[in-house]
Amino acid sequence: MRLLALPAFADNYIWALAGDDGGALIVDPGEAAPVLAAAAEGLQPRGILLTHHHHDHIGGVPALLARWPDLPVIAPVDDRITTTTTRVGDGDTVRIAEWGFEVLAIPGHTVSHIAFHGHGVLCCGDTLFSLGCGRLFEGTPAQMLASLDQLAELPGVTQICCGHEYTVANAAFARAVDPDNPALQRRSEEASAMRTAGLPTLPTTLATELTANPFLRIDAPAVHTAITTRLGRMPVDRVEAFAELRRWKDGFRA
Repeated sequence: MRLLALPAFADNYIWALAGDDGGALIVDPGEAAPVLAAAAEGLQPRGILLTHHHHDHIGGVPALLARWPDLPVIAPVDDRITTTTTRVGDGDTVRIAEWGFEVLAIPGHTVSHIAFHGHGVLCCGDTLFSLGCGRLFEGTPAQMLASLDQLAELPGVTQICCGHEYTVANAAFARAVDPDNPALQRRSEEASAMRTAGLPTLPTTLATELTANPFLRIDAPAVHTAITTRLGRMPVDRVEAFAELRRWKDGFRA
């Protein structure tokens, strides 16, 4: 399977999961133009997977269905997504052509957010980013922490296909939290070089994120110490630690 990151808007990625014959699943098409351009180069959409209801992840679906009216559209159970063939939830299996994906419920960024896991790939929308995680627009810190804990249990070789190119900005915050982490320093330098060369920093691997992403390292001594220092006391539990880290990120300016 080829993983194609199609740039959209300022910093979104629409993912095309492409087989050898050019057939592809399209993940979170916030706009249609990048997919139509890829199709002009030979990509053949076979289905659409949606992780959550935000417009920058679903806005291109009507135009794609106008071009390919028989495309199945798989989405979470959420009435805010109206262009849906099949609604799925935690533990469901999605099968389209030769592809099969397990559905994981990962609330936090939104309450109905889901991920698709299969073929060594995780399409996780705006829940887990490289060196970061999504804002809590609807869910709670406890929900987001549980979602990230669940994703952290996947195989380390899993390729993370998230929805935005945020790695360089996330690295600046991560270094403020965990400045002496050599894995983070390597990933930060790598990401900067990739962006300078005009390349996407994604997909990343879960193994990389487990060594460098502070939101997956709440229990790491350096991260725990940084959160304790910021709070002025020990956090009462992991949820408070995560909530404070997310608040810190929300107000962070490099």
